[in-house]
Amino acid sequence: MPGLLGFLLLMKTNWKYWIPVYFVGLSFLVAVSYHFAKPRYKPENISDLLSDFSWLGNWPKWLDFPLMQPLNAGFEWLIVEFGMFFEGINNFLLGLYTMMKDALVGLPWPLVVAIVIILTFFASGKKMGTTVMVGFCTFFIGFLSPRYWDKCIMTTCIVLIGIFLCLVVGIPIGIAMARNPKVRKAILPILDLMQTIPSFCYLIPGILLFGLGAVPAIFAIFVYAAPPLIRLTDLGIRLVDKEVVEAADAFGASKKQKLWGVQIPLALPNIMQGVNQAVMMALAMVVIASMIGTRGIGDEVLLGLQQLNVGMATEAGIAIVLLAIIFDRITQAYGDRIQDKTRPKKMKKV
Repeated sequence: MPGLLGFLLLMKTNWKYWIPVYFVGLSFLVAVSYHFAKPRYKPENISDLLSDFSWLGNWPKWLDFPLMQPLNAGFEWLIVEFGMFFEGINNFLLGLYTMMKDALVGLPWPLVVAIVIILTFFASGKKMGTTVMVGFCTFFIGFLSPRYWDKCIMTTCIVLIGIFLCLVVGIPIGIAMARNPKVRKAILPILDLMQTIPSFCYLIPGILLFGLGAVPAIFAIFVYAAPPLIRLTDLGIRLVDKEVVEAADAFGASKKQKLWGVQIPLALPNIMQGVNQAVMMALAMVVIASMIGTRGIGDEVLLGLQQLNVGMATEAGIAIVLLAIIFDRITQAYGDRIQDKTRPKKMKKV
């Protein structure tokens, strides 16, 4: 993780400064855990710790950092104080999801297949191989089992809304990180934390804030899938050739003109790669979210697991793979098309 590596490098270069800081911080944590520990878990006097060293054999119960209680209290405070705010967000996202789902489910299935094929054809730069593959995968979802068609549409709607939120929030954050080193240093540890926490853990705050259904899945998608998009947006802008940026400065371009006219167009291949990664992670999360009542293709996997029905779980797994191929091929093909446009043309041989 870049944030952790940078921190360790800083510690190595300034070890004389960091050793007393670590000692003070560790002493503070031990004092806090001892203070908040339950009386039956800690000795009556601190001096007893120096006379009886039995607490070194097993981890003492009083040496426990009190993190769970403040987190629970914080979420309770959020629900009480900002319950109407989260309810408004829930109603908006649920209404958007319901409207999109009803519109797509109401369309005839041949029309949906045709729309996907046309979208793939133009997004890929009129590549017939990619278009045929995506069209076959789209048709085979319903051909595998008719009940998977509507469920895959539900899953697609949730993924699209989650990715839209990732784009709206993630790309500006990535741009801010690329343009300001201080912002980048502050956000990198947060991204490390978001990527290392198990995906199941994101469902719990989603349930507390938004209840059961599609909205907590959208929330979990946003938290889980945004970090790769933010990182690759930051990386793409920082990898833009400095000579090109200096040329824009020499021509008197403002920061806004330099960003929209030079940096973002040249960083689009990396940004599209981040979008592709976010889509794949969003699809994985929305399948896991079936455990909290999110309707979609993940229902079939969960039902097969509960009933120990290998055939049902396998069929649902194949449908998820087909859906992942559709998303992956469309985003990858569009990213390759952008990369072909931004790649310098080779000089023609005279």
